[in-house]
Amino acid sequence: MSSTSADTSDGDHIVRPRPRKPLLLSHLSQISNASDHSGMLTPENGNGNATGMTSGRSTPIPVDAPPSVFSLSSARKQARAEQRRRIFPTIEFASRVSHFDPNSDYRDFHGFFNLFWIGLAIMAITTMLRNIKDTGSPLRVQIWGLFTVKLWHLAIADFMMVATTAVCLPLHRIFRAEPVGGALTWHRGGMAIMSIYQIIWLAIWVAVPFELDWAWTAQVFFLLHTLAILMKMHSYVFYNGHLSETEKRLRALDNPSTASRAPAYLYPTLENPMGTLASPKRAGARSNEDDDSAPEDEEVIQLREDLARELTSPIGNITYPANLTWVNYLDYLCCPTLCYEIEYPRTAAIDWQNLISKIAATFGCIFLLTIISEEFILPALVDASQRLDPSFRTAESPLTAFEALLVLSETISWLLFPFMLTFLLVFLVIFEYVLGAFAEITHFADRHFYSDWWNSTDWMEFSREWNVPVYSFLRRHVYSASRPHIGKSYATVITFLISAIGHELVMACITKKLRGYGFICQMLQLPIVVLQRTRWVRGKKTLNNVCFWCSMILGLSLICSLYVLV
Repeated sequence: MSSTSADTSDGDHIVRPRPRKPLLLSHLSQISNASDHSGMLTPENGNGNATGMTSGRSTPIPVDAPPSVFSLSSARKQARAEQRRRIFPTIEFASRVSHFDPNSDYRDFHGFFNLFWIGLAIMAITTMLRNIKDTGSPLRVQIWGLFTVKLWHLAIADFMMVATTAVCLPLHRIFRAEPVGGALTWHRGGMAIMSIYQIIWLAIWVAVPFELDWAWTAQVFFLLHTLAILMKMHSYVFYNGHLSETEKRLRALDNPSTASRAPAYLYPTLENPMGTLASPKRAGARSNEDDDSAPEDEEVIQLREDLARELTSPIGNITYPANLTWVNYLDYLCCPTLCYEIEYPRTAAIDWQNLISKIAATFGCIFLLTIISEEFILPALVDASQRLDPSFRTAESPLTAFEALLVLSETISWLLFPFMLTFLLVFLVIFEYVLGAFAEITHFADRHFYSDWWNSTDWMEFSREWNVPVYSFLRRHVYSASRPHIGKSYATVITFLISAIGHELVMACITKKLRGYGFICQMLQLPIVVLQRTRWVRGKKTLNNVCFWCSMILGLSLICSLYVLV
């Protein structure tokens, strides 16, 4: 019998079978632990009932056994008692929180990510079936046709736009070769030359789509790529310009008597986010300047170390100017980053399965974005535009301000959900799939393109975590470069101002209207951040996160409605 029960209520000591559940694999270890050295299973309990995994019998220990045997038997009985299973199943209760509780440590919600895609697939299939019923075609063609309009113009212009940045490398070689004090060194003339070139370059390539009368789809792609290449070019020339001046200072220290001993500037790091003028070791050396026991050239030695460290990549394999090659420049253009470094961490090989999946997901996101625009965004805007057009009104029923406000409010409400989906899909296609695919192709190991921006509690936190490449560029080349001259507060305003101008430029290219709605809304983020950091609101994470999401969703549909309808 597989399981027995000893019934001693009548004193007959008859072993009777009792029903039990089939053994699970998880019970096998318990059975193994419950057996003693003689191969017998656990004995019956104090009530005469076996534990459920016993025969009801055990071998008694001789009375003359040594104390160690009694100790081992007692330990086995105690272990068996802890593993004893009740006849009626027992539910284990403990002090636990749910998965969605704010205090929960559970972070794996990949199933909801899959559900998100399943929901979008259902929306796409349903929409196509409705289109087949209404028009006989699964897709509308109003936006799809825009993708092929003047496609060769776009390809040639995009190639030329990227190619014209190649002058950075030969110009920088000229700046580097210029002797100290020359007119074409980086600090004297090189910085001004490259700044003027970038301004002219940006003005030309922003005007090209307007002159060629491109569709808004091609114009948005080209403008976003132009802004990304502009930031790449700026980072390349300014960082290498800094390195060229650092190299000149290091060479000048070969003759310390005439060389400058000003402290070396170090860029901000994770350990020292605001940067410093000298390393801690050099600071200690400076404190001993008046000490007669310190060597006279200790400061020069430490300064050489600081400058040499600045000229060497953080990984330590390449030192400036070994990076001034065409291979390095082309590799930098393809890497998914906007901040130039001499060397980047790399992966060992390309994960082809991951690369193919990201390419497929990119086209899938574009397909879904087009369906959402065709089916939900464009019809709402066209209908509202017709209702607000005075030519569709008669003299007896002119358009009143109240009716115009009602149409605008209705349009905003219709666009809330479509723009929320559009926002999420644009985030995925850019930061997860396109940048991830380029990172895979170039073996770029740092895939930190975004953080958990969906948990943001204010717009300042969102700006840090939503777009890490742009945030890193603005922090390095705008905020950190301007803060020593104008202070923290004004540097923050300048950073937001430049970001707002970029967003306004994108909206102007899409709608071919310069209204300033996007610029105003983004600059309003600063007073909102100040309000959220007051003692009445600060610390209320759930409330602030809800306010962030509401303002994000409402702001997208509001700005679009204003640009199109007003």
